[in-house]
Amino acid sequence: MGCFQSCISKHSTHSPLPTSYDTVPSASHNARDNVPSFSEFSLSDLISATNGFSSDNVVSESGGQAANVVYKGRLHNHNLRWIAVKRFPKSAWPNPKQFADEAWGVGNLRNHRVANLIGYCCDGDERLLVADYMPNNTLAKHLFHWENQTIEWSMRLRVALSIVEALAYCRSKGHSLYHDLNAYRVLFDQNGDPRLSCFGLIKNSRDGKSYSTNLAYAPPEYLRNGRVTPESVIFSFGTVLLDLLSGKHIPPSHALDMIKGRNIQLLMDSHLEGNFSTEEATVVVGLASQCLQYEPRERPKTKDLVTTLSTLQMKLDVPSHVMLGIPKHEDTPPTPQHPLSSFGDACSRLDLTAIHEILLMTHYRDDEGTNELSFQEWTQQMRDMLEARKRGDLAFRDKDFKTSIECYSQFIDGGSMVSPTVYARISLCFLFCDQPDAALRDAMQAQCVYPDWPTAFYMQSVALSKLNMTQDASDMLSEAAALEKKRQQGKGH
Repeated sequence: MGCFQSCISKHSTHSPLPTSYDTVPSASHNARDNVPSFSEFSLSDLISATNGFSSDNVVSESGGQAANVVYKGRLHNHNLRWIAVKRFPKSAWPNPKQFADEAWGVGNLRNHRVANLIGYCCDGDERLLVADYMPNNTLAKHLFHWENQTIEWSMRLRVALSIVEALAYCRSKGHSLYHDLNAYRVLFDQNGDPRLSCFGLIKNSRDGKSYSTNLAYAPPEYLRNGRVTPESVIFSFGTVLLDLLSGKHIPPSHALDMIKGRNIQLLMDSHLEGNFSTEEATVVVGLASQCLQYEPRERPKTKDLVTTLSTLQMKLDVPSHVMLGIPKHEDTPPTPQHPLSSFGDACSRLDLTAIHEILLMTHYRDDEGTNELSFQEWTQQMRDMLEARKRGDLAFRDKDFKTSIECYSQFIDGGSMVSPTVYARISLCFLFCDQPDAALRDAMQAQCVYPDWPTAFYMQSVALSKLNMTQDASDMLSEAAALEKKRQQGKGH
């Protein structure tokens, strides 16, 4: 696991934000999904996150004049966040300012129906977009290439509504065009909820085509003059409705012939085995037919699609992961392979009181060897630092965590001494103060000071759990347990 490249001594607080449907957060995080504000990433960050743009990290790729590749990655200095990185050739966006402007425009969008864009990088020949990674594959995978079970009918209706709600949100924020909307643009997050990829809000190149897939699925006006309008997006949504109905990627012209011939049963996905409402299916077929009208002005408005599809939602209390048949997003990390110590067990249970008691008992014994000071280095500044740490220790003992943060921060800011234990203690203080972001940062700083210290990893696992990053917390807990076992074996020799 990586840690921050430089040790941070200043501590800041983060306040939660409202998450109304139309609100674009202007502060640092979205409370619902803990989405960071849009920012520019360094190329080195993204190289590190993707293991040097390794082919093993490729999620998808497309060819053509503006070939681009999407990589899965993990940021080492942003709470170990999983990301998707879309990499363009320089020829796609030769003007860096135009690329940055496009990215910033989309980066201001924040909505739970969208896989949000969190950053970009424009460095030399590199043009990169950074979005939240969605771990549960695409709609295309679940519809066309499923392994264990197909998507049940109610979930298909939920997906349809989620897509059009995402389009409505984007339109309300001035982004009425979505390029090449198809089943591969619909992603499923860690809870199995459908989201629309933000990458479709930016073309693959400054002057490139809006439709890179088979032109049999492109709107007729695009074939006539190459133009894309908001109504073109509705046509594309109609093709996705056909996908949801049939479980296949049927060309619109063929599907419309079936609809006109009233062969709705032939259109429906046979893998549903008749487990759908004919009345609901008839409504969706009607919507698809309207969306696929030749004349753009005859296609329905986004808000009307939202209204109609909302009335078809019947399993509102059933989580998406259940309907998709994927594992539940756990609230606490599972037990790691290696047996846990008492401290590890307390961390796995998120028992802050027990963690506090153990950190008090272990005192500073793990700091031995991290500071080797000569007699000449015992300056007044050093004495002041140790006095600040002593005040922090007393406050920590008395569970006055705000005072502990202040005193320990004074010790850290002195800069002459480093203490992994202080970082672990201040991390716990932030957890007691309900600031898991700051807690994770300081636990990572403990790892910087003492790279193989199990306590640093255990504290990171607790902070990650508090941030609802369950899989990351589980991985960190297992890594801590493995380090602890290795340490114990070393002592036995």
